[in-house]
Amino acid sequence: MIFLNKQSKWFLFTIIVCLIFLNFNFVLAAFEVDSGLIETANETGYTGGAIQLGSLSNVVSKIIEIVLSFVGVIFLVLLIYGGYTWMIARGNEQQVEKAKSIIINAIIGLVIVMAAYAITALVSTLIPTS
Repeated sequence: MIFLNKQSKWFLFTIIVCLIFLNFNFVLAAFEVDSGLIETANETGYTGGAIQLGSLSNVVSKIIEIVLSFVGVIFLVLLIYGGYTWMIARGNEQQVEKAKSIIINAIIGLVIVMAAYAITALVSTLIPTS
């Protein structure tokens, strides 16, 4: 990262900012909410996706899922960086080999993170909640 020129740094900064903001949901709910929906949600115990603090397994599984999601984003950024490095290599074999190794390592890491995420999701559904 230190050896990149100013234009490359701005490009990577823009990609990272876009990835960060595309992960958030900017859909706004309506201002007027039917009170019957709130009453039904309270009766059924619906928490809107919030973590049930009564169960330690739920808290741990949610924390692991969040951490693995961030690691997945990091590997995606590495993949984009490797592709960008390959594009600006201009036939320089050293840079092409560096870019190939970055891409291969990012793909291997992404497969490992996806497998860990799948195992975590499977285990969290198999553990009974209290």
